[in-house]
Amino acid sequence: MIPLIDLSRSREEVADALAGALEHVGFFIVVNHGVPQEKIRAMFAEAERFHAQSEAAKHAVLMNEHNNGYMAMARYNVRTSRVSEAEAKPDMNEAFFIKRERGADDPLAGRRFAGPNRWPGNLPGFRETVLDYCETVDRLALSVLPTLSLSLGLPEDWFDPHFTRSQFSFRLSHYPPAEREPGRYGIAPHTDTNFLTFLAQSGVPGLQIRREGGGWEDVPFVEDSFVVNTGDMLHRWTNGRYKSTPHRAQPPLDRHRYAIPYFFGPNLDAEIRCAPTCTGPDNPPRWPPVIYEDHLAWWYDANYNADDQKDLAAE
Repeated sequence: MIPLIDLSRSREEVADALAGALEHVGFFIVVNHGVPQEKIRAMFAEAERFHAQSEAAKHAVLMNEHNNGYMAMARYNVRTSRVSEAEAKPDMNEAFFIKRERGADDPLAGRRFAGPNRWPGNLPGFRETVLDYCETVDRLALSVLPTLSLSLGLPEDWFDPHFTRSQFSFRLSHYPPAEREPGRYGIAPHTDTNFLTFLAQSGVPGLQIRREGGGWEDVPFVEDSFVVNTGDMLHRWTNGRYKSTPHRAQPPLDRHRYAIPYFFGPNLDAEIRCAPTCTGPDNPPRWPPVIYEDHLAWWYDANYNADDQKDLAAE
């Protein structure tokens, strides 16, 4: 069962709830999160508006080398996860990605994953709504860091230096109705590569998590909530103590599904090294330190290489 956490409770209560949820499930659902419902509704409306465009309009903003822009239907799936299925077909979804918006004078501008976003030119208000939503959810993500630190027995500001210029990826996904068959998914089984994922719920089912004993469990719908899960970076930072739980999305059967996951990560230069409370004489670090930017480059090139869409750009 996926725990429900009320973020209006005391910091200590939330920290205890986080520890239990992430050690045993890797997913939790938050309420009283502070993100206005009207902003969530507006963001879902923009996701639908973007994907309702013509193919030509969407192909005009195809994904660039920073993995920003449009990803066409059935072009990719995650191949590097420990739960990737060799027989899985390309995912039955299309998506539009952005990362943190940076001006030309930003010290990180031009670096991979900090490069320019691609914006459609014929959707008035789209860019402003997307950026406002991302800023709002970013504040929510940052607000969780102190309780997350406390949940690990660390000072509440322990994660702060790693998130001063945090990196995120925001995805507007569209899952059309599709016949279910072996190896066909909306998104095939995988784990997220980031730190934490925040997914506003839409009420259209599809997302499932893998139970510890095997089998798959539907994520329940809770009004005005976010589903939050651990990514591989927090799993690695905690030496495996906090689970990075496999999950998947089934294609919807009779209606379109839209999803707006916000993938929250640390600074590009952050070194992911085992936290001091997660190792000891009988529990050595399971992974060597890694720079987040290096991990992202490996992961995107292996799973979402923009070159795989070159034939679309030539059409």
